[in-house]
Parts: sequence; structure tokens; C-alpha cells
Amino acid sequence: MDFDNYYRRLGIEKPAPDANGLRVLQSAQMNAVTFENIDPLLGIVPDVSISGIFGKVVEHRRGGYCFEVNTLFGAALGDVGFVARRVMARVRNGAAQGANRSHLAWLVSIDGEEWLADTGFGGAGASVPLRTGTRETQSAPSGDYRLREDEDAGELVLERLTPEGWFSLYGFDRASVRDADIEAANFVTARWERAPFPSNLMLSRHRSDGRVSLLNTALRIENRDGVAKRAVGSLDDLHDVMTEEFALPVDRSLTEQIWRRLETLGRVERLAV
Repeated sequence: MDFDNYYRRLGIEKPAPDANGLRVLQSAQMNAVTFENIDPLLGIVPDVSISGIFGKVVEHRRGGYCFEVNTLFGAALGDVGFVARRVMARVRNGAAQGANRSHLAWLVSIDGEEWLADTGFGGAGASVPLRTGTRETQSAPSGDYRLREDEDAGELVLERLTPEGWFSLYGFDRASVRDADIEAANFVTARWERAPFPSNLMLSRHRSDGRVSLLNTALRIENRDGVAKRAVGSLDDLHDVMTEEFALPVDRSLTEQIWRRLETLGRVERLAV
């Protein structure tokens, strides 16, 4: 893996292996690399080998979902010199408990303190690392967060503060994670009919002033001034949104494939707002 090319992709110099360096690395990757599930939507199981991810995300400047972008992030953590371990999480999205282990994240230890570092959550995850040793509210450019212990599930649960109260994002434990676990979870996540990725277009990109996201044809732009929503109403509109708002180098033929897939699934009208 050409790490110099990776850092150029992020627009930063190689950071120091300290808390500030971890924050710089995570924020830079989340700003530069879009969360996207185009491959699973089109029936393709993503290549989660580091060479495959590097080619897709760094060389071809695409994005990816958690098994891709967090694997790339983990390689960079090692290059910088961080001590890190993988965790597999159960996505909750407001539910009392999560389902299968379908999300990959990292725990990073720095000078005796542990941080949750995650560049691959497609929802409104934290854009900076969070301390795992405190239950106090932690602020990030993307919102306010806290970690809560769920003793019944044996998990530490990441929550985000919303106008309606605390909203659970995902929960994780400290079970050992092997490459085979990632490969299996990647296949299930990409192909299982009960997973959201094969039947919905999901894009998310963090920016210095907020976050932009797309669920099928529902576009949401969050910044310091509030939230703006609109529908993506045509193939041309989708192409412009993907290339401009999400900085994805998609050609016209790929956009057409995505649009046809959304039409086949009935997503264009049903989820447009």
C-alpha cells in the first residue's frame, strides 16, 4: 500500500501517533472519502482485501462502506504507529438491541487511554474519535455523543443526541475479530436480502461545516444553519449530486445503472421527499 498516495488522497501529511494525530487522520478520511454502497446495490460483493480497497478508494477515488473504508483506515493506523484493535458492532439505529454484527470499527490505545475511531458508519456517526472511558457527553463537529453500557447485551452503545433525545447508533463488545469474520460479514451484508445495502442507495460525506447524505432519492444537507431536504428528481440530478455533493467520480453509465436499480426497487418515488 502506497501510504504517501493515501495521505495525498486525504490532503494531509502523515500525522503524529498521538490523540491529535488520530483526530486529524479520522476527520481527514471522513471528509475525503464518501461512505457509499454502490457495489452492493448493483449486486457486487466488495473486495475487502487491502489491495482491492486501495485501488478502489485511493487510486480510483471512490468510496466504500465500513468493511472497506475502515479496513483502509486500520492500515493507516498501523502506518502511523497506533496500537489498535478491530471491533464488530451491531447496528441499532434507535432500536433497543442490534441485529447481526454488520459494522466494523476500531479501538485505539494512546498513552493508556482508549478511543473509539470509526470512519465507516453510514449514519450520523462521530467525525472525530471518542473516549471509551467516560460516560459523559462528548462533542464533535457532527453532533454530541455518549457511550452507554448495556449490561443485558454485554455491549458499549454509541448514542447521538437528537431533538427527540438520545438515539442509539450501534453497540459493540470486545470479542476477537479475525479476517475471516470480516470476509463473512462483508458477504452477508452485501448479499443478504434483509440487509439494507442490496436494496437502498446510501451515501454519506462529512464536511467541515456539516454532513450531506442521500437515502435513495432523499437528499439531506446538514450544516450550522440547520437541515435542508429535497428530492433527487431525475437521472441527471442524481449524477450531479453524486459527482458534486459526494465527490464520486462516477461516469454516466454507472449513474444509469444506479437509477435503473432504484426504479426497479420502487425507491425513486416512495422515498423522495
